[in-house]
Amino acid sequence: MAELKVEQVSKSFDGVPVLENISLQLHEKELVALLGVSGGGKTTLFNVISGLLLPDEGKVFLDGEEITGKPGKVSYMLQKDLLLPYRTIEDNVALPLLIKGEKKKAAREKIQPFFQEFGLEGTQKQYPAQLSGGMRQRAALLRTYMFSQKIALLDEPFSALDTLTKSAMHKWYLKVMEQIHLSTIFITHDIDEAILLADRIYLLTGKPGKITEEILITEPKPRREDFNLTENFLEYKRQIMEKIGEVQETGR
Repeated sequence: MAELKVEQVSKSFDGVPVLENISLQLHEKELVALLGVSGGGKTTLFNVISGLLLPDEGKVFLDGEEITGKPGKVSYMLQKDLLLPYRTIEDNVALPLLIKGEKKKAAREKIQPFFQEFGLEGTQKQYPAQLSGGMRQRAALLRTYMFSQKIALLDEPFSALDTLTKSAMHKWYLKVMEQIHLSTIFITHDIDEAILLADRIYLLTGKPGKITEEILITEPKPRREDFNLTENFLEYKRQIMEKIGEVQETGR
């Protein structure tokens, strides 16, 4: 059974269609990529899934319960880490619990066990400016996880990192997902990143944005170190580039 289900969602702004008839599913402990060019409506779709926007048509379900227009049911992390510079890492991470009405002391105690799991032990009293880009992103992901400990929506979470840091974060995030039983949908424009991380890839293309293809990545995880050099990897990449090219040519 799908943990998260999006059924026939469409959305327009000022009469201009942005999303058209979007349906997708996310299963337990699965990582799904939304891949496409800029302006295809991916962020709008995340806003609908997270309950921040109401669709014109369609519904969103979590474990069979309709959550359309109900924020706070899934976690949502934007591209930038958006850590508050005047708060310690501990208090940045605790922010979701404070918003939900918990007392500061109780919130701080509740989040402590996760610092070790997220590789952040020892950073609790530091400030964002004292951390590297990768560590800041870990803190932002932990804060996101505290909103809802089941499903995370990540909007280009690794795009601002350098190549080596990004590669390390990829491995780390897959390991953490496994440890804490997290399911994830993430937006990316990076074909290589989608193939390396995802169990399935949805191509969201065109204007208005439509799901034009669903691609299953059968390579077991964690993926071998040289997977991106293999013929299987290159075949996935060729397939995706061909599909995106077909859409651009036909304007579908």
